[in-house]
Amino acid sequence: VELVESGGGLVQAGGSLRLSCAAHGSAFGVRTMGWYRRAPASTRELVATVDRGGSSNYADSVKGRFTISRDNARNTLYLQMNNLTPDDTAVYYCKLVSTRGLSYWGPGTQVTVSS
Repeated sequence: VELVESGGGLVQAGGSLRLSCAAHGSAFGVRTMGWYRRAPASTRELVATVDRGGSSNYADSVKGRFTISRDNARNTLYLQMNNLTPDDTAVYYCKLVSTRGLSYWGPGTQVTVSS
């Protein structure tokens, strides 16, 4: 399974970005998909996850600002990020957990929010 992220970039505080993550590979079932991030000099943290049924979970720091969604038919995950702040600056990673319990990570996409 290969995960390809896109949509990162530089944005001013208060702006928006939409991240995408496309999953490619041989036939596999998806249990959950999610977004994680790692800010400079920090550990990787959960941003949001969504299961196949559409139930989502968010970090408190992004609730009300970020929205996670997925297109099951296309095995694509999205993260709509609104009202961005400099604290959101990080490398954002896509994660997929298959129905077999295997985890896959994307290479990451940089999000930089200027003040």
